[in-house]
Amino acid sequence: MCVVRRLGDSPRQRGSMAGETCPDLFELSDGSFAVIGTDRTEELDALLPEDAARADYERIVVITRDTLLRAKRDIPNM
Repeated sequence: MCVVRRLGDSPRQRGSMAGETCPDLFELSDGSFAVIGTDRTEELDALLPEDAARADYERIVVITRDTLLRAKRDIPNM
């Protein structure tokens, strides 16, 4: 598996010149997506809806609204 492409604008294009806050989205060669974001698992885990579950190896990762909205144009419909 490898990274095929970035979805949306790069962190630098979104104004992150210091490289300290760089959420990002990538499409992988197997069709899945990789997310770089802030790990907020401990804070949000107990707040998930009753019908949501998280395996021990999964994390709740938060990205900015701006990151996702800029990636929207690159996310395939199917």
